[in-house]
Amino acid sequence: MSEVLAAGYRAREPGAAIVGFHAAYDALDRWSTRSSDAIVESSDEFENRFEVRVANSSSRRVRASSLIQRRYAWRGYAATPLAGESPSRVTLSACIEDETVATITAGIDSDEGLYVAQCYAEEVRALRKEGRSLCEFTKLAVDESVRGHAVLGAIFHVACTYASEVHRCTDVLIEVNPRHVRFYQRMLGFQPAAGERLDPAVNAPAVLLRLDLRHAAREIERLGGRRKCDGERSFYPFFLSPSLSPEIVSRLQRC
Repeated sequence: MSEVLAAGYRAREPGAAIVGFHAAYDALDRWSTRSSDAIVESSDEFENRFEVRVANSSSRRVRASSLIQRRYAWRGYAATPLAGESPSRVTLSACIEDETVATITAGIDSDEGLYVAQCYAEEVRALRKEGRSLCEFTKLAVDESVRGHAVLGAIFHVACTYASEVHRCTDVLIEVNPRHVRFYQRMLGFQPAAGERLDPAVNAPAVLLRLDLRHAAREIERLGGRRKCDGERSFYPFFLSPSLSPEIVSRLQRC
């Protein structure tokens, strides 16, 4: 299950925020000069720099696992450490210097199976029969200091690119708490794929949602990198500029 993102974003004093709520300038997406293996480097509206990296070492997975377990425990969920490396799965971490402030794992449908199939086996089989190529997002956690959209937009952009461009997936599946279904619908365009069930792995209720990656691609093309966009309530203006997608793909393929 993913961590709840629908909790309110509280404003922080300029200079203290890791990520602010609205950017007052065009996105400053650029490639990292500090970390040679960063997928992308970006910033919030207070000029705080962050990088999205692949957690491809034991130390990075330990830091991501620590964030997951701490944030899940705070919400009363059980959580297991991240698994080791797999060709069908990538864990992304958003980092400020060496501090992991957000993480998400994208898993491609393979012989290993999908986590969401433990609760939603029939629904997953039906999507496969329709010819859909599936990816799932799991182990989403965000540090409590993150109060805005820039970090989340960047990490979701890279995860969607991994699914759609590197592995040619058509759909992303995700389990969320029933209270936050509308949040994921409004902010990312997910749609309900199955009703509420108890996920025994985290001992919490869950709803299965599905994101058509064609929708994500259209919204990235229309809004990505704009940051401030009057009347737009989704995360997509806080995704990266669509012009960066080819380089993101290239960097992911080298990881």
